[in-house]
Amino acid sequence: MAGDRPLPGSPRPADVEELRPLRGLTVEWPARPVAGAFEPVAALAAAGVPLTCPDPPPWVREADPVLARLAAAWTPESGDGTPASVADLRREEHSVRLRRHALRARGVAANPAPVTVVMATRRPQYVGDALRQMARQRGVDFEVVVALHGFPAARVRQAVEEFPRPVTVVEAAERAPLGTVLNEAAARASTGIVTKWDDDDWYGPEHLSDLLLAMTYSGADLVGTAPEFFYLQPLDATIRRTDYSSEVWTDHVAGGTILLGRDLLEEVGGFGPQDRGEDAHLRRAVEEAGGRIYRTHGLGYVLRRSLSADHTWNLPLAHFLRVATNQWRGFRPSLLLDTP
Repeated sequence: MAGDRPLPGSPRPADVEELRPLRGLTVEWPARPVAGAFEPVAALAAAGVPLTCPDPPPWVREADPVLARLAAAWTPESGDGTPASVADLRREEHSVRLRRHALRARGVAANPAPVTVVMATRRPQYVGDALRQMARQRGVDFEVVVALHGFPAARVRQAVEEFPRPVTVVEAAERAPLGTVLNEAAARASTGIVTKWDDDDWYGPEHLSDLLLAMTYSGADLVGTAPEFFYLQPLDATIRRTDYSSEVWTDHVAGGTILLGRDLLEEVGGFGPQDRGEDAHLRRAVEEAGGRIYRTHGLGYVLRRSLSADHTWNLPLAHFLRVATNQWRGFRPSLLLDTP
């Protein structure tokens, strides 16, 4: 039942659309197993409906202990309306955890395809930390291609040697445009899927698996996350913007999270041969070729913003403060970033 309305064994899109925005949906399980009682709840969890159940009965805990634990561990809270309130954020984190588990329990992306992570960098001081974040990725088989944009491999040799997975290092010309360097890196991929990684951002350990999951259940040609969390380094502040909705078809995703098939990347000509806008060029090319773009949640990703001279973007810090839904002092990512 949802309110006073019975749900079918597989909730319809209209049911999900109605229930997904709720602050929380309390599940009242029968005391004993009832035929057909579990499937609608599992389907709602897979759709990201924020379910809660303080005390699931034993048969539910036995049928799906993870779902039972997740639903019991979260209680809806009302936000206080201030920019620092985290009630809505905790709700979204709970929704993502439920969806991850329920989809995988149904066999979605049970055997994900291997991925090539491509990263271009002008900053040798960031390579070690970027590789350590890649090494934390769970549930995905991947290789890495690092394109050193204007400096020799000797400067990052130790970080590369300590990396536990296959890694290829490419030395690119300093004057080459960023998009060209990324394409040089992608040309070394030995897998059928390629994803971009930015050297100075933060990625949660489920980042790659979430992207592959989104590609599987959406059927999209290109997927990426919402650009939701930003760390404004000169201000030592974290902001969250919520104007980019998640789990939607779109023409925009965070550039540092683009994931697509290698064949499609080659077909559309790769990243744009420029220092700025190379990601947007690729997205437009995919759409012009008839491809579809899907945006999943951005809770496991934080973009770093420092001085504009250090970046390939030119938006002032004041812009991010204006569009922020939440603001916090210091580095305050979502719990899904799961920082060590």
